[in-house]
Amino acid sequence: MQGLITVESHFGPKETMERLEADLKAQGMTIFARIDHSQLAAGAGMTLLPTVLIIFGNPRGGTPLMQANQTIGIDLPLKALVWQDASGKTSLSYNHAEWLAKRHDLTAVDKVVGTMNLALGAFAAKAAGHKK
Repeated sequence: MQGLITVESHFGPKETMERLEADLKAQGMTIFARIDHSQLAAGAGMTLLPTVLIIFGNPRGGTPLMQANQTIGIDLPLKALVWQDASGKTSLSYNHAEWLAKRHDLTAVDKVVGTMNLALGAFAAKAAGHKK
């Protein structure tokens, strides 16, 4: 899928999300919400494999992008999805920052976007148990 980065985790969904959330907080990110799609599906009488979305960010990273083009606010704060497939494999997915920048025709924000990409990659790798 264009613009979507998916990293396979060495851990189950619960531990992957806990590791991600702990690292985000340790790096000064604000956790705005954690949405458990599987729990919501169960509440509606439906089943869904583990699927949890975390919404997070930091105004120091997002604000310069919104100053360049406010429409990126539809994609900010950032999001990461931890999910498990039918074979039991756990993955972590997030939007590539350069893809978001292109989607909103952002210019003159390459440094911010590059920093954001590095941070997202590091968060995902650490949560999934990969060295980064």
